[in-house]
Amino acid sequence: MGVEGIGARVARKEDKRFLTGKGRYTDDMSVPGMKYAYFVRSPYAHARIGKLDLTAAKAMPGVIDILTGQQLLDDGIGNLICGWMIHSKDGSPMNMGAWRPLAHDVVRYVGDAVAIVVADSVAEARDAAEAVEVDYEELPVVTDAQQALKPGAPQIHPEAAGNLIFDWEIGDESAADQAIAEAAHVTELTLVNNRLSPNALEPRATLGIYDASEDHYTCYTTSQNPHVARLVMSAFYNVAPENKLRVIAPDVGGGFGSKIYIYPEEIVCLWASMKTGVPVKWTCDRTEAFMTDAHGRDHVSRIKMAFDADNKVTGLKVDTIANIGAYMSLFSSSVPTYLYATLLSGQYAIPAIHCNVRTVYTNTVPVDAYRGAGRPEATYVLERTMETAARELGVSPAELRRQNFIRSFPYETPVIMTYDAGDYEASLTAAMDAADWNGFAARRAEAAGRGKKRGIGMSCYIEACGIAPSQAVGALGAGVGLWESAEVRVNAVGTVEVLTGSHSHGQGHETTFAQLVADRLGVSIDTISIVHGDTDKVQMGMGTYGSRSGAVGMSAIVKALDKVEIKAKKIAAHLMEADESDIVIENGELKVAGTDKTLPWFQVTLAAYTAHNLPDGMEPGLKEGAFYDPSNFTFPAGCYICEVEVDPETGHTEIIQFVAADDFGNLINPLIVEGQVHGGIAQGIGQAMLEGVRYDPDSGQLLTASFMDYAMPRASDLPSFSVSHQCTPCPGNPLGIKGCGEAGAIGSPPALINAITDAIGNNALDMPATPLAVWNAMQAAG
Repeated sequence: MGVEGIGARVARKEDKRFLTGKGRYTDDMSVPGMKYAYFVRSPYAHARIGKLDLTAAKAMPGVIDILTGQQLLDDGIGNLICGWMIHSKDGSPMNMGAWRPLAHDVVRYVGDAVAIVVADSVAEARDAAEAVEVDYEELPVVTDAQQALKPGAPQIHPEAAGNLIFDWEIGDESAADQAIAEAAHVTELTLVNNRLSPNALEPRATLGIYDASEDHYTCYTTSQNPHVARLVMSAFYNVAPENKLRVIAPDVGGGFGSKIYIYPEEIVCLWASMKTGVPVKWTCDRTEAFMTDAHGRDHVSRIKMAFDADNKVTGLKVDTIANIGAYMSLFSSSVPTYLYATLLSGQYAIPAIHCNVRTVYTNTVPVDAYRGAGRPEATYVLERTMETAARELGVSPAELRRQNFIRSFPYETPVIMTYDAGDYEASLTAAMDAADWNGFAARRAEAAGRGKKRGIGMSCYIEACGIAPSQAVGALGAGVGLWESAEVRVNAVGTVEVLTGSHSHGQGHETTFAQLVADRLGVSIDTISIVHGDTDKVQMGMGTYGSRSGAVGMSAIVKALDKVEIKAKKIAAHLMEADESDIVIENGELKVAGTDKTLPWFQVTLAAYTAHNLPDGMEPGLKEGAFYDPSNFTFPAGCYICEVEVDPETGHTEIIQFVAADDFGNLINPLIVEGQVHGGIAQGIGQAMLEGVRYDPDSGQLLTASFMDYAMPRASDLPSFSVSHQCTPCPGNPLGIKGCGEAGAIGSPPALINAITDAIGNNALDMPATPLAVWNAMQAAG
C-alpha cells in the first residue's frame, strides 16, 4: 500500500468541485432553444379519465405544445415494465398491470401524469398545466395492502384479480411447521416496516434532445444506471433506436436506489422533444418528488421463531404482505422476494425456514428498491424477533445470538444463499467492547436516578451485495445480466483513463477507483481519470446499486489492469533485454528485479505508442477492456449496538451512543467507507424514529407531501458514531471486498427499536418511534 493506494485514507478527489459549486448536474445543463416541461398530474388517487380540454391552456403565453397519453399511445410508445419476473407458488406468472408513461384511461395514484406541457419557461408551463381541464370520474380507493386483499376491495388493475400480483414462497414449509410444533418455545411477532420516501439531495430531472438532422436522441438524466436506461427506452419503450440514443447521467446528487429505474418523465420528455422539435427539460420539485419518486419498504410480516430446550433456533416461518403501490416499478418484484426472503437466515444456523410473500397493488406511489432493498426488511424481521425471544426466554440477547451463530464456511442456508466467509463473533465482541455492554446496568441505574428510562439494543445483520452472478439471477427471473465492464486506457505520456459501467452518485468512485489503479501501476491518482455515466463513452454497464461498485465494478477494472500490466511488462522486458517474469512495477517505474535496470512508467507507455521498438508481432498502444461476472454474492455483516434514554414525561428519545462493528472484507479507502456507514446509519435512524409516508385511507391523498409533514433526521437527532471494522476477505473476487454502502441502513433500525423497547418495557412499538408513539407505548405498558 502506498500513500494513495489500496487501504489509504485519501480525501475524495471529486469533493473539490462539489464543495466549490462546480458540480454539473442535469438541471445545470442548457442547450440552445431549450424549453421547459410541466406535467399535468391527477389530483385523485383513482379515477377514470374522460375528456381533456386543452384549448384554453394551449392559448396561454409561452406554450409550445401540450401532449397527452393518447398521442403517446398512438405513437407506439410502450408501457413501463418490471424487469424481474416472479412466479407464484402455483407456477403462474406475476399479474402485471399496464403502466402508461402518460395515463390515458385510468389514473391510479395522486400524481399519476396525464399530459405534458412544453413552454418557454417553467412558470408558463405550470400556469398552462393548471389550466388544462380534465374530466375525472372518481373511483373507490384503497391504500393499505392488507385491506386491498380483502373481498370487495377496489380493483386497481384488471390484470390482477383481488389486487394480488403474486403469491410466492421459498423454503420448506413442512419442515418449518414441524420445528414450530415440536419447539420448547415459540416467539411470535407481527411487524410493520414503514413506507419511506427516498429524498435524495438532488431531485430527479431530465433533458430530452432530439436532433432531426441526425435523427438522434440525447437524454440527460439523474440515473444510477444510464446504460440500462438506454436499453429499456430503446428495446422496450420504443422511444428511439439504441444506436441513435445517447443517455448521459452527469453528477448525480444521491440516489439511494430511487434513481435506478426509468420513470415516465424520462420517456415523455425525450418523446416530447421529437414531437415539438425543441429540447425539453423537466426538473422535479419536492412535492412532485414525494408524489412520484418510488417509495421504499411498506411490509407487514407475521413471524414465528422456534427454539429447542437449549435455546437453539430450530425453525422460522414468515408471512409477508408487501405493498407495491399502483404499478410495478423496474425492480419492484425482486425486493420483497430474492432480495428479502433469501436473507432470513441472517447470521444464524437455522435448519428450517419458510417465507411466504404476497405482493399487492394499492392506490399509492409505486414501491421499489430503497437503500438496502429487501435486506433491511429481512434484518428487521430477524433482529426484532431475536431480541424479543431473548426477553421471553430470560437470557442475554448477545448470548442468544452468539449461541446460534454460523461458525463454519461455506454455509448453505435453507433459503438458497451460500455464505462464503465470515466471523460473526468477532464483530459481536468488538461491538460489545466498544459499547461497554457489561457496564450498562450501572448506566441504567444512574439514568433512573435522573428520572430517565435507559435501554440498550443490538442488531446482527448480514446482507447480500454485488447483486450477481448473471446466470443465477437470470434463472431467478432477472431481465438483465449483472456483470460489469471496464476499459483501462493508458495514454502516450502515462496518464490513465478508466472507463467504467459503474456509476457514482456520491460513493467516491473517482477516488477509490483511482486508488486501485495507482496501487497497481505506481502512479499518482492525479494522473488518473475515471469516466462513467455516458453511453457514448462507455459501451455498456450495469450501473450502481446493491453495493456492487467495489465487488463487481472494481473487479472488472482489475481484469483490465491485468491485461495492461502484462503488455507493459512485455514492452519493458524487450526494451531492457530482460526476462518478462523478472519485471516488477514499483513507484512509477518498471524494474528488472535484483538489478538496477529501470524504466520510468511514461517511457514504457510512450514506447507503446511510438511503436519504434516493440516485441515482434505486438500491436501498438496500451488499452485493454474486460467484463467481470462474479461467481457469488458478497456477504457483508456486522453488529450494531444502540443505547438510548427516554423521557417518560414526553416520550422523547435521545440516542446516547451508537456503535457499529462491520466486516466489509478488505477496505480500499477506510475514510470513504466510514462516511458510507455514517450516512446509512443516519437513514436507518430516520426510518426508526422520524420518517413515514402517510396516505388518507378514504381519499388516497398523500398526507406527507413536504418536509413540513415528513420528518427527516437532522444533525441534532444523530449521535457521534463509533465505527470499527473487522475483516474476513471475500474469497469470491480478486480484491477480497464485500461492499459497504447499504450496511448502515440495514443494521440500525432494529438496534434502535430494540433499545427503545428495552427502555420503556413494552415490545409493541412500530416504526417510526416518534415521541407520541413512544409515550403511548409507555402508557400501554402501565
